[in-house]
Amino acid sequence: RAAGKAPAGRVALAVERRGRHIIFTCRDDGRGLDLDAVRRVAVERGLLRAGSDTRDPEELIRLLMRGGISTSETVTEVSGRGIGMDVVRESVGKLGGELVVRTEAGKGATFEIAVPLSVASIEALAVEAEGATVTIPLDAVRTVLRVAGDEIAWAAEGASMLFDGQAIPFLSLSQALFGTPPLGSRTWPTVVVAAAGNLVAVGVERLRGTARVVVRPLSELAPSGPVVAGASLDAEGNPQIVLDPDGLVELGRGGVTAELRPTPSGLPILVVDDSLTTRMLEQSILESAGYEVDLAASGEAGLDSVRRKRYALILCDVEMPGMDGFAFVESIRSDPAAHDVPAILVTSRASAEDRQRGRDVRAQGYVVKSDFDQTKLLDMIRSLVA
Repeated sequence: RAAGKAPAGRVALAVERRGRHIIFTCRDDGRGLDLDAVRRVAVERGLLRAGSDTRDPEELIRLLMRGGISTSETVTEVSGRGIGMDVVRESVGKLGGELVVRTEAGKGATFEIAVPLSVASIEALAVEAEGATVTIPLDAVRTVLRVAGDEIAWAAEGASMLFDGQAIPFLSLSQALFGTPPLGSRTWPTVVVAAAGNLVAVGVERLRGTARVVVRPLSELAPSGPVVAGASLDAEGNPQIVLDPDGLVELGRGGVTAELRPTPSGLPILVVDDSLTTRMLEQSILESAGYEVDLAASGEAGLDSVRRKRYALILCDVEMPGMDGFAFVESIRSDPAAHDVPAILVTSRASAEDRQRGRDVRAQGYVVKSDFDQTKLLDMIRSLVA
């Protein structure tokens, strides 16, 4: 009471993830460590030479953690023998961690144990970049939103956007992980990540949902970048990168500069497929790459679109009721206004006969859904519409 404190003391325990470490913190509001008593006992035990006037708090705390020093006047089964701090320091060291002690006279002391994140189960948001699925710890995700290209300010020192009335850094995940220059004109599915009291907006290709993942550290033989915290395995056993929110924020605040990819120019792409799911998936992939997209739910509807509008390229399913994909491509090849429009067949049919029929109707590409690779598809499209 005389010191202006509450009559009851307070001890606070906290556990948090900070980057690649789990932090255990014990904080009290007592009188702090009695460093004068520590220095006196260290001299008595011969750990400091007689006459030493060492007052450096850090050096005295290091002596305390080495063991053999106790300022208690009584010895019990659990205290007063000068070995407790030494046991803690040694145990933390075996885990590859670190013990930090801070004290403030009359205010209290803080003991902080940091241990590496070896194996931990966390809720994570799965996102996609350059066809790869990576995860972001969900406790660091402030929100997700869609951001138009003109809402982002692109500058030599880095990109930024407005969020809740303040400018925050914008980071293209494809560029951060793979060095791919961002496409400025596209609409970005964006994850706002919070760490160390700061925010960064991370632009991705698409959101894949949330899941509980087990995070494991990467081997020393596979060094990672500053934005990688570890890896997890998906349901099929495939490794997925787990991103470090602190690394993302730090990278965003430092700015990532690169020239923007040129916006795909010219005519739109037509997607013809009777499956709503497939149409929406292909539309998402193409729009993420900056293309304008039209949709048709059948071969007949696709022909109507081709007769009304000029297209840069057509993606077409094979197995559709009524007019199938082979007949559709054959029809546009006989149309003087559309005979030169590139066509790619996207189908589950993988036989040599079907592939040959695709060549016979003069389709420029044949993609089997079981072997689907988003990056290869986009590369094929870019080469055909260039």
